[in-house]
Formats: sequence, C-alpha cells, structure tokens
Amino acid sequence: MAETLFEELKRYVGFNERDEQALVALHVIAQPHFPRIARIFYDRILEHEGARQALEGGESQVGHLRGTLEIWMSQLMRGPWDEAYYALRCRIGRMHVRISLPQHYMFGAMNVLRQELNAVIDTAYLQEPEKLRAARMALGKILDLELAIMLHTYREDMQAQQARSERLSTFGQLVGSIGHELRNPLGVIETSLYILKGRPGAVDERTAKHLERIGEQVGIANRIVSDLLDMIRDRPLQRQEVWLDEVWQEALKAVQRPESVVVREEGLPSLPPVQGDAGQLRQVFVNLLENAVQALEETGGGVSLSATTPEPGIAELVLEDTGPGVSDAIRRRLFEPLMTTKARGIGLGLPLVRRILERHGGTIAYAPRPGAGARFVLRLPLMPAEDAHASVPSAG
Repeated sequence: MAETLFEELKRYVGFNERDEQALVALHVIAQPHFPRIARIFYDRILEHEGARQALEGGESQVGHLRGTLEIWMSQLMRGPWDEAYYALRCRIGRMHVRISLPQHYMFGAMNVLRQELNAVIDTAYLQEPEKLRAARMALGKILDLELAIMLHTYREDMQAQQARSERLSTFGQLVGSIGHELRNPLGVIETSLYILKGRPGAVDERTAKHLERIGEQVGIANRIVSDLLDMIRDRPLQRQEVWLDEVWQEALKAVQRPESVVVREEGLPSLPPVQGDAGQLRQVFVNLLENAVQALEETGGGVSLSATTPEPGIAELVLEDTGPGVSDAIRRRLFEPLMTTKARGIGLGLPLVRRILERHGGTIAYAPRPGAGARFVLRLPLMPAEDAHASVPSAG
C-alpha cells in the first residue's frame, strides 16, 4: 500500500514510537499548565493588530478559543497520531485560508507554544536529562508535523481558492457583457407584451394565453440574467441585526411548492440574531428551498430545516430533503458555477449561496443523508451577545 502524506511526514521528521511514549508521559505533566499557556497564547495575539483582526469573533470569542486550544494541546500529546488525527489537523490550515490569516502569525503562534511547553519540560525533568532530551525532541517533532500539515493544507486551499477566483473572473467578464446585452431585447419584449395586453378586444383568448406564457418565460430569462450578474458583482452588504426565522418565513412565501411537499423547521425562533444583509440571506434560503422542492416535485416528500448553536457564537443550520440526493461524481463540483443536474436552471443557485455565506463569514457544505436525500450544513457567526438586541423577533 502506498505511503500516505502523513506517514511520509512522520518518516521525514523521524517521529516514532519513542516520541509517542514521551509525549504521552509529558501530557500528564503539562496538562495542568494548559489554561495558563492558552491565556498567554491569546494575550500575545491580542497584542498584535494584524493577528487580532483575523481572530474570528474578535475578543468576545477568546474564552471559547482558549478552551479549544487546551483540547488541541491535549490531542497533540495524547494522539493517536493516525490518519484521523491528520484529517483533524488539516481543518486548521483550511480555517486559516477562510479567515485570511497570514501564515507568519501562525509560525509566531506556534513558537509561543514551543517556548512555554519547553519551559514546562525543563522544570519537570530538571534532574532527569535523558527524559528531558526525549521530551524536547518529541515535542519539536510533533510541532514540526503540525506546521507541515497546516502549511500543506493552507497551500492546497489557497491554490484552489485562487483557481476559483480566476475562473470567476473569466466567467464574470463574459457574463457581464452578455447579461447587459440581453437586458435590452428582454426589455423590448416586456414593453411589447404590455402594449398588446393593454388593447381590449384586440387579442383572442388563445392568443392571450400564449402572451401570458411569453411573459412567464421573459420573467425566467430576467431571473437568469439577474443571477448571473449577482454572481460577478460585489454588492455591499446592508448589515443589520437579522433574525433568521423571519428571513426563512419570507423565503417560504417566495417559493411555490406542491401540496405533496411538506416543509418543517425546528429551532429557528430561538436562535440569536446574526449581523448581515437580510435580502441576501433570504436569497440563500430561497435558492436552497427551490432546489429541494424541485427534487421532490414528482415524488413528493419532506424538507426540513433545523437550527442549533453547536458552539458559542456560531449558528448551524441543517437543511435536508427526502429526494434522490447528489451522486459522488457531482458532489465535488456542486458549488461550481454552471454545474447543474436539473432539466431547468443553469447551475448558479448553489455557487451564489456559497458566495453570500462567505461574505457573511459563514460556510456551506454538502453532507449526504443516510439512505437517500440531500443535506446542506450552513454555519454563520452570531452577533456578540452585548451587541444583540434583547427583543424577541416577531412571529413570521
């Protein structure tokens, strides 16, 4: 079996069973110091403007982040140092890309941990030079592995992000030109339809039916043009306190669905507010809901939205349906522009959803349901408690 990247990295730095044993022994000694080290770590970050700006949630989230760092240090020393460990650590590099953290801050932060943990080792093993040497060596190797993993995933995700930006730039130049050119003939058609419909007795019933159909198709074409232009323009966010339950109710009114499609929601009314653009967040719900309804039009079924706060300052929304779901082949390109499996539509809904959520500091991921159906997991930062209004959202 071919060697995995993590196995190669461990071999490269010489990380072996002796290092694992040394780290496990060190964990017992170092664990009582984790709260102090986490406090020093984030105090150092807050001293530097550039690093502080990249800190998700700002200073109000530092308490939670200290706890997360303590868990990270515990995993660092307890292992197991397997592929699951590697996958967990990869998420950190990807998070750095998402929050635009310059990597020199990551190196500096790792050096803070190295210094503080080495000080613990020096004190604990002062009279045991062999154990001191083994613990320092093991710590150096595991921290080097951590840096290598973070840099690898950071580079991969940054390259993917740049490639996506380049594709969107080329796509945007084409769309901008075509979109504006299409507005003119569509406007002429709409004007002509208005004039024809306004002539009493000049149009028979059959002709009126066809004019109505033309009008519907012009509306669809205008919607496609609007979606295309929304993909390429950076509309400024009209930030305000937003209650997602109200936004969801507005989206429900906007999406037509057959009686065979049942929509349920849970947890939204009790969710704290987010700070964002209500109109754009409404578009997120509309696009996702339309996709789910279209997947269930022929067979009927259920769509559900559940909301929780899995960690302080974060709202997690899970929207799922009982439709056919998405194949593995399509899943990798699900959020790419012009990628679609539907008979109608040109594949802009999900890319636009991701773009809006990213501009709000959020994320979206596809997570297949057991058995069948689609599931999308959305995460959005909540307003800090001290900024949120104490009022309860009105019933939608």
